Amino acid sequence: MKIEGNSIRVGNVIEHKERLWRVSKTQHVKPGKGGAFLQTEMKDIRNGTKLNERFRSSETVERVRLEQKDHQFLFRSSDEFTFMDVESFEQITLLLDMIGEEAAKYLDEGMVVNIESFEGDVIGMSLPDTVVLEIVEADVVTKGQTAASSYKPAVLSNGVRTSVPPYIKNGTKVVINTADGSYLERV
Repeated sequence: MKIEGNSIRVGNVIEHKERLWRVSKTQHVKPGKGGAFLQTEMKDIRNGTKLNERFRSSETVERVRLEQKDHQFLFRSSDEFTFMDVESFEQITLLLDMIGEEAAKYLDEGMVVNIESFEGDVIGMSLPDTVVLEIVEADVVTKGQTAASSYKPAVLSNGVRTSVPPYIKNGTKVVINTADGSYLERV
């Protein structure tokens, strides 16, 4: 689907210079001289290279529609992750490079994730926005420390470190934002 250059948004996947790019940043620029343009930062979906490109409103680009399907995470075997399509029950295996080291830490057996593909090739995976994890190690709070709104370091059941409010103890289940690993609330 063709779109105008100034209609590009963060998260869009576009075809440019015969490659697929995911837009990670956009900024509308109106210089003192000349016409306005959209400055974009894009990342190649296949090999991860970055590209900064300017698009004028008169230009058109091809916005790519990705096929998105829910898959259930089954198991991990070294650097391979196996998922099952929740509708057709077909299994696919993705490598750690495609999933990413940070996202792999949050995968749990039975978790439903969204896998994106283009013309039959898998190009990415996205986790749910939040996950529920247990605190396995949290510092003890000292008396008087709770007067100010402060956070203390804690370790989650998946080994990720985060900061939690002082009233959170070992064994407490908490909701964690998968995008940045931050504490959201107690379950």
